[in-house]
Amino acid sequence: MPAPHAGIVAATTKKTIDPVQLQSLEQSFRAWAEAPCGANRKLSRLRVLLIFLLIRYTGAKLNEILSLNPADDFDFTNCKVCFRKGEVKSSSIREVRIPETPAIEIKNLLKEFSPSNMMAGFFKIDPAHVRRKFYDCAEAAGIPREMGTPEAIRRSRAIELMQSNMPLPVVQKIMGHSTPNLAAAYVEFSEEEIRKVERFHIERENRRKTSARNSFFGKIDTVRIGDVQATIEIISLEGHRIHSIVTRDSQSRLGLKPGCLAGVEVKAPWVVLHKAIEEPACSAENRFKGTVLRIIKGKINSEVVVRISGSTELCSILTEKSRQFLGIEEGDTLWAVFNAAMTVIHVD
Repeated sequence: MPAPHAGIVAATTKKTIDPVQLQSLEQSFRAWAEAPCGANRKLSRLRVLLIFLLIRYTGAKLNEILSLNPADDFDFTNCKVCFRKGEVKSSSIREVRIPETPAIEIKNLLKEFSPSNMMAGFFKIDPAHVRRKFYDCAEAAGIPREMGTPEAIRRSRAIELMQSNMPLPVVQKIMGHSTPNLAAAYVEFSEEEIRKVERFHIERENRRKTSARNSFFGKIDTVRIGDVQATIEIISLEGHRIHSIVTRDSQSRLGLKPGCLAGVEVKAPWVVLHKAIEEPACSAENRFKGTVLRIIKGKINSEVVVRISGSTELCSILTEKSRQFLGIEEGDTLWAVFNAAMTVIHVD
C-alpha cells in the first residue's frame, strides 16, 4: 500500500484552502451568480461561475480555462475536459476527468447560452476581471482574498487529490505538470494505469459528494475527551454541525483531532421525526429542520426522506402506523433528529 500523502502536503507553505473552505467558496460563487441582475450581467456572472467550477474540479490554470472551446473540449458523456497545447484539434491533449455532479452542473449552465456561442472564444474574458470576482467571492465566503485566487484553488485541488491518496504521478498528469517531482520519480505509471487510478479516485469522490443521504462529510471542529468516550463535533461541507460520540480507543486509532476531514453516518432507523415548525424539546444532540421530499409507503414500515439543505437528505424508517398517526406527507416541514451515540465516524 502506498504511504498516505496527507502528511506530505499538510505542511506546504503555499497558499491553499481545505475542502470545507472550497465548498464555502463554491456556495459564495453560486449565490453571487444567482443574485438578481439584468440578463446580460446574469450571463456574464454564469461565465465566471463556470470558470471557477472548471478550475475547482480540473485543477487547470486560468489561461487553460480561458482557452477552452465548449463545442470541442467537453465530453459530458464521460465527464471529461480536454486541454490542448496548440490551436488545432490534432494538438497534444490532456484529458481530465471530473466528478459527475459538477459535470452535470457545467452542462446545464452552458445550456443558458445560445448554441452559436459554443465555440472558441466563449471563455475569452479579461483575466483581471475574473481575478477581481474571485477576490470578491472569497471575501464574501470569509476567506482571505489571496486564498481565493485561481492559483490557490488549483493548488488546493491538487492537495485535495493527494490527501485522498491519489498517487502523485497521477496528480502530476492531471495538473499538467511538465517537470516530474521528487516523489513521482520513484514510480512509473503507464497511461492506462493512470486512467484507471484517476477513474477510481473520481468515482470515490462522486460517492462522497452525491451519496449524501444519512451521511455528512466535513472537518472536525472540536474534540472533547472523557474517561471512556470522546465527543466529536464536525462541521459538514454545507455548514451542518454534527455531534458524535466514540470511544477513546476509536478516537485515538482513527486519529480524530480538530482540523481532520471525516465522514459521519447514521442508520435510517435511528433518525426520529418530529412534525413541528419549532425545534422539538428532546435529548437528541443532532436536530435538523427540513422538508419531506418523498415517502415510500409499505404495509409495515415506510421510508421518509427529508431534505435538510440543498444536497443533503436524511432518511428515516418508521412504521406506517406511526407515519399515519403523525400525519406525515410529502412537502411537510418537520425535524429529523438523532443521538450522537447513534453515529459512525469514518476517515479515508
